[in-house]
Amino acid sequence: MEFGFFFWPFSPELVRRMGRAAERCGYHMVGVADTPGNAMDPWVAATMLALATTRPRIAQCVTNLSSRHPAVTAAAAASLELLAPGRTVLGIGTGHSGTRNLGLGVGKVAELEAGAVALRQLLSGRPAEWARAETHLPWVTRPCPVFLSASGPKALAAAGRSAEGAFANFGLGRDEIAQSEGAVRTAAVAAGRDPDAVEIWQIAALDCSRDGAASRRQIGAILAFMAAGYILQGDLAARGVPPHLHGAIAELRRRYSTRPGAADAALVDELGLFDFLAGRFAIQGTPEECRHQLLAAGDAGLRRVMFSVGLAADPVATIELFGAEVLPALR
Repeated sequence: MEFGFFFWPFSPELVRRMGRAAERCGYHMVGVADTPGNAMDPWVAATMLALATTRPRIAQCVTNLSSRHPAVTAAAAASLELLAPGRTVLGIGTGHSGTRNLGLGVGKVAELEAGAVALRQLLSGRPAEWARAETHLPWVTRPCPVFLSASGPKALAAAGRSAEGAFANFGLGRDEIAQSEGAVRTAAVAAGRDPDAVEIWQIAALDCSRDGAASRRQIGAILAFMAAGYILQGDLAARGVPPHLHGAIAELRRRYSTRPGAADAALVDELGLFDFLAGRFAIQGTPEECRHQLLAAGDAGLRRVMFSVGLAADPVATIELFGAEVLPALR
């Protein structure tokens, strides 16, 4: 199993500490989210991570096509690849807090897929067309992989057709892993691609602490953000939500915040959604509890996982404790 994490880069000191912890604990990937309404610039943070580490891959997890032109994003990724050869991963999505907090809304999956194609062309040094105009970065000589953030069937299929990888947001249960990874692989085969060449990382929330109750109290905020913001959209039955929770999920979508905090965690509890959301989308609690949950996910088919830790009670302590007392049991 491979392990990574991503976070919101709230400060330079946090970025430095997270980079040092990733290197010391042996995580395979460390990423930052593009959420300018909440945290510092992701490319500045990614550059700091690249300079602070030598082993883990450095990911944008994720940026979007609305607030940044694809050619600008490709140039930033190619520049990062020069600093960290072979370690850069460019993740893109349709947008969430990174667009909504700027008043830009959310993009379409068709645009996301077209963006992946354009970015891969630009990162290979070839011209690409975007918004009916040609763009070209002839100085780029080192490509880096493009991943799509995907939770619904259309986005998962787009990743299989057009990207080198996927950050899949659908859950850690056996059925959820099989459904999300199956959608990517089926689309890859239909497009004439090798499905094993599309690298799939499952996204999950993580909060690991000696005080398991504190982890439980905190993790509700990111669960609300993930579930209401982009995972549990559209046909809830098709997304694996039990019928008796449909009304609560609709209320969560109505009331959650793109700047999540204690009110969102309280909202998850108020609506009776904690057990469902945490059981499907999170690893949380004491090291022993986290180890048990992760072993169960491994038995369900989990191979690669990218943890969201930016809203953990203590992000650095979480990845250090998890790295010291949970990961060794799975290596």
